[in-house]
Amino acid sequence: MKTDGTAGRPAPFDDLDRRLIHALQIDGRAPFSRIAEVLGVSDQTVARRYTRHRGSGAFRVLGLAEPRALGEVEWLVRVECAPDAALPIAEALARRPDTSWVSLMSGGTEIAVVCRSASSEHSDALLLQKLPRTPSVVGVAAHCLLHEFYGGPQSMVSKSGALTAEEAARLSPPAPRPPSPKPATSFAPGEPPSPVVLSDADRRLFEALGRDGRAPLAELAAATGWSPTTVRRRLEALRADGVLYYDVDYDLRLFGYGVMVALWLSVAPAELAATGAALAEHPEVAFAGATTGAHNLFASVLCRDTSALYTYLTTRIAALPGVRTMETAPRIRHLKGPGPYAALGPAAPRSRR
Repeated sequence: MKTDGTAGRPAPFDDLDRRLIHALQIDGRAPFSRIAEVLGVSDQTVARRYTRHRGSGAFRVLGLAEPRALGEVEWLVRVECAPDAALPIAEALARRPDTSWVSLMSGGTEIAVVCRSASSEHSDALLLQKLPRTPSVVGVAAHCLLHEFYGGPQSMVSKSGALTAEEAARLSPPAPRPPSPKPATSFAPGEPPSPVVLSDADRRLFEALGRDGRAPLAELAAATGWSPTTVRRRLEALRADGVLYYDVDYDLRLFGYGVMVALWLSVAPAELAATGAALAEHPEVAFAGATTGAHNLFASVLCRDTSALYTYLTTRIAALPGVRTMETAPRIRHLKGPGPYAALGPAAPRSRR
């Protein structure tokens, strides 16, 4: 792999790399021939670039399940630990199947965890059973994610401008179809549609896509027990229903980002929706959502360096309406989970939610 000559580190992504990543973010299983046509290069060039970067770990495509489509509840949990216990506790949390993102924050005494429960009824058991029973855990704050302003299939790549709007439109798949409502006799007016229920084979499909979103149909068929034709149809149906989306997990250091910060804002209730929508438009924001708790607006922020972060906080954030208080927590080590909450390339092996 090409390096930049500094301690053998990989060279930053060039323009074609960025355009390829943007194309894959739009449609992770798009044929290389269609991507090549939009990028104005040969099929072989696209295939070589993808194979080289996939093999080096610089980026990969993942197929992920949208929690809200499944009726799942997401929690952002902040765990305060004794300094010498933070890493082993974080590693234990990262091994759990119900955590999707785990990082060490601040001075190595805070662990940031994103976890999912099947419903709000299961949340108490989830949060109580997740943490090791140890005096080294000195504090826990759990925030339920109420609304997502930016994240999921949307990505920092989408804000990069690597592709023009016309190029992005040529690669974009059809929009997910509206969810089917519950029968009129089973729900009150305004109640959301029933969540999609996954079969065991669906779950095996998502496990395989979580390792490689571009896995061949034959490989996915072996994982599910279906025929390749059934797999293809199921992929199309899950995506049309808004359950399946594709994400590119990539080393953001190669994209030029050197600082990740978890940003917690306390916003006046009347300004929460407008502030969240404005925050989502910031090019520095990888994820933004409304949460429960005193800090009712959360964002994952990426900047080139600490100077750029200072400028961002004192200009864009300072100009947001209704912000009462602000707390920042820099990330120092990532243990689990790309996706909407992820940020810089890993200091430890990556795993999926």
